[in-house]
Amino acid sequence: MIYFLTVNYYSTRLIARLIDSIPATQTIPHQIVVVNNSANDQELKDLYTESLQILDAQTNLGFGKACNLGLNWIYERNPNAIVWMINPDTYLPENTLKKVSPFFNAHPELSIVGTLIYTPAAELWFAGGQFIPKLGAILSTDLLSSHPDTAYVFCDWVSGCSLLINLRHFPECPQFDPAYFLYYEDFDFCRRYAMQGHQIAVTSQFAVVHEASAIANRNMTKKLKHSTYSYLLTLERYTNKAIFILRFLRLTLYSFILLLLKPQTALGKLAGISSYLFEKFSNDQ
Repeated sequence: MIYFLTVNYYSTRLIARLIDSIPATQTIPHQIVVVNNSANDQELKDLYTESLQILDAQTNLGFGKACNLGLNWIYERNPNAIVWMINPDTYLPENTLKKVSPFFNAHPELSIVGTLIYTPAAELWFAGGQFIPKLGAILSTDLLSSHPDTAYVFCDWVSGCSLLINLRHFPECPQFDPAYFLYYEDFDFCRRYAMQGHQIAVTSQFAVVHEASAIANRNMTKKLKHSTYSYLLTLERYTNKAIFILRFLRLTLYSFILLLLKPQTALGKLAGISSYLFEKFSNDQ
């Protein structure tokens, strides 16, 4: 059974397009699970398909907590399922769904798998993630072009925009860290489970099309606040102290310089830095 898991935050139109791209076939068992982070989004209830399940979060939980709600719901019903976590602002190219089960049947060793991600202009947006701890570098890199005949390539992390989880590898339901409201939760998710021995890879066997930041860009200041906070939290966890301090100081200096050039961008970054420092100070008390 394949479960598509997506999070709604005033994205009904986009989710409708995503649902339309998933063929309504009974020959490939699947269900679409939408965690609703926007309680007063009445349009979502107008969507209907026999395979659609809506879970109301009652409030905006953020991405990671909302995914946990959906993962727990799925795991309770089918701990051997394949979960395809997918952004609402994506859609599947034709004939994609039928490739998923054969892939995992052929490669049961994989726990977490990322897909190719394209823009609507057919430009490659994501094809694998690398991490260089000694530099604190979190990189999106094309790992597949140099291996065109390989079913998959191992990598350090994959994008939560399009991420598949083989639940049968997890004796307990996998979870995103609730400390992340938005951004870098996919990186943290992959690194935590990789350190537990899970195999993480990216494949070219299937792909999605993504309208990058179609949702998050609605409020750029909040986007930068969340991304900056999450970035600092991630560096703290996965790099050494010297690298963290260097990148923290560089980010802070850059943010103050931006006050003269792009004040809204600067304010968003500074808000994220302040949130990180406040949380750090509170936890140390």
